[in-house]
Amino acid sequence: MVRYHNFDIVFAEIPGETTLAINITNCPNRCPGCHSPHLTADEGRELDDAELLALLSCYGRSVTCVSFMGGDADPQEIARLAGVVRRTYPVLHTGWYSGREELPEGLAVTSFDYIKLGGWVEALGPLTSPTTNQRLYKVSPDGRMEDITERFRHKP
Repeated sequence: MVRYHNFDIVFAEIPGETTLAINITNCPNRCPGCHSPHLTADEGRELDDAELLALLSCYGRSVTCVSFMGGDADPQEIARLAGVVRRTYPVLHTGWYSGREELPEGLAVTSFDYIKLGGWVEALGPLTSPTTNQRLYKVSPDGRMEDITERFRHKP
């Protein structure tokens, strides 16, 4: 079972998208200096199909993307929920922010349009930093992953 703490409509998590970002709890990564340590607890509302569809019925027309912020404790369930989004709202893009360095074996990457990999390392900075260890990938329909992290860098 996947739970979430809260959600928000954001503009900076996926370049060029207006994103419904759902903050998933029970994060197993425990990154030093994490900006959201409250997401390590296994608490919050259950994010099942009915709950996800209720959120989308409220916000689905206001966004272009739904991103699951976390979910490393159950990545297969996150991919399944992304599939629910795709089947119900095929016009919406899907994303997953993982704090892992690599994808879990057997993950259906084509459930997502975007995948962020990499744990938080304060000294290296966020996706906007040229020294970041984190990477955002655009996933093509055939499963190829293109690194689009550079899109976070502001050009003069």
